Amino acid sequence: SVLPVLSTQGKRCRSERHKIFSHDNMSVAHYFALVFAVAVLGGWCFLWIMHVTGIIFGKVRLHRAVSTPSPEDLPGVSIIKPLVGVDPNLYTNIETFFNQSYPSFEILFSVQDESDPALMVVKALMEKYPKVDAKIFIGIKHVGPNGKVNNMVKAYEAAKHDTIVISDSSIKMLPDTLMDMISYLKPDVGLVLQMPYTEHRKGFAAVYEKVYFGTYQARSALGAAAVGINCSTGMSCVFRKDVLEKHGGLAPLGKYLAEDYFICEILTKAGYKSALCSKPALQNSGHYSISHFHQRLVRWSQLRISLLPQLIFLEPLSECMLMGVVASWAVEYVFGISPMAFFLMHVLCWFLCDYCTLTTVENGSLPFSKFEFLVAWLLRECLAFYLTIQSHRTSIVNWRHKKYKVHWGGTIEEI
Repeated sequence: SVLPVLSTQGKRCRSERHKIFSHDNMSVAHYFALVFAVAVLGGWCFLWIMHVTGIIFGKVRLHRAVSTPSPEDLPGVSIIKPLVGVDPNLYTNIETFFNQSYPSFEILFSVQDESDPALMVVKALMEKYPKVDAKIFIGIKHVGPNGKVNNMVKAYEAAKHDTIVISDSSIKMLPDTLMDMISYLKPDVGLVLQMPYTEHRKGFAAVYEKVYFGTYQARSALGAAAVGINCSTGMSCVFRKDVLEKHGGLAPLGKYLAEDYFICEILTKAGYKSALCSKPALQNSGHYSISHFHQRLVRWSQLRISLLPQLIFLEPLSECMLMGVVASWAVEYVFGISPMAFFLMHVLCWFLCDYCTLTTVENGSLPFSKFEFLVAWLLRECLAFYLTIQSHRTSIVNWRHKKYKVHWGGTIEEI
C-alpha cells in the first residue's frame, strides 16, 4: 500500500529533522551564530550592491554637459556666502562665484563684524566685478547657538530671489556649476546638492582628503542619491526659500549644528525630492592637514550619530576592514570557506572599486600616483574604526573655535 510507505517516509523525515535540530547537534548559541552570520552576509551583499550602484550612477550623473535654457526660463538666484576670517585660497574661491555663467544672480556675503579680514577680500572683488550684484551684511542676528546660521540670517532675509544657494567659503565653483545646479531644480525637487569633493592641492594631506571624498563619501552620496535617500550636505546646495518660509525660515534651525540636514528634512516632509547635480563641490581650503581633517571626520560622525542613533552600529560595518573581518568569519561559519582568502579577496575588490569610484568622480586620471592612492587608501581604511571610536568618546563638538554639546535629535548648546 502507498499510505504505509508515505507514513514511513514521513516518520523518517521527521526523525532526520529531529536529529539535525536536536540539542545535541545545534545549541541555542549556534542558532544565534548562524542567524547572525546570515545577516552579516546579507549586509555584505547590500554594501556591494550599493558600491556597484554608486559607480554606475556616478558614471551616468557626474560631469554631464550642462544644457543652457533660455534666460526667461531660469529663476533668479541668491547666493549666500557666510565668511569667517581668511585663508590663502579665499580670494580665488570667491572670485569663481563672480564668474558664473548664469543670467540673473546676486551674491550676499555675511561677516560677523567689521574687523573680519574677509571684508577686504570681498570689497576687492566687488571693485573688480562692478557689474555683478553683490552685497555685504555685517553683524549677526542671534537665533540660536549655531554661529553659521546666525551669520547667514540677515542675508537670507534680505535675499530678493526665492531660489537660495548656500555655499561655504572654501568652495570653488566652475563657471557652469550654478547653471548645472538649477537645471536639476525641477517642479518636484526642493533641494539640489553638490557632492563633496576637493580641488587638487599640494601635499599628502590633500591626497588623503581627495581619496576620502572620492571613495567613502562618494560611495555613500552616489548610492544614496541613486535610491532617493537623504544624504544632505551644507557645503553647497540650492533650495526653495518659499517652502522653507512656510516652516519659519532659516532662524528656527539655529538650534541645530547640522542645519543642512534639517533643511532637507523640511523640504522632504513638504513633499519635495532632493537631487544630486552633476558637478561636485570643489573644497579648496588653503589650510589643511591630516590631523585637522580627522577632527572634521570625528565631528561629522558625532552629528550623524546624534541624528540617527542606529548609525552607532551600522556605520562601522559599512567600512571595508571591519566588514571584511566579520564577513570572513561568516563565510567560514556558513560555508567553510577560508576566512583569510575571503578577506584578501574582499579587500582587493573593494580597493579596485574605490579606485574606479575615485576616477569617476575625478572625471579622468588622478593628479597623483597609484602608489600615493594606495598609501592614502590604506591609511584611511585602517584609521576608520579608530576615528569612529573617537566620535563615541564624547558628545562635545569643537567647531569654529567654540565648543558645543550635542544632544540626541541634533540640538546643541554652547559651552
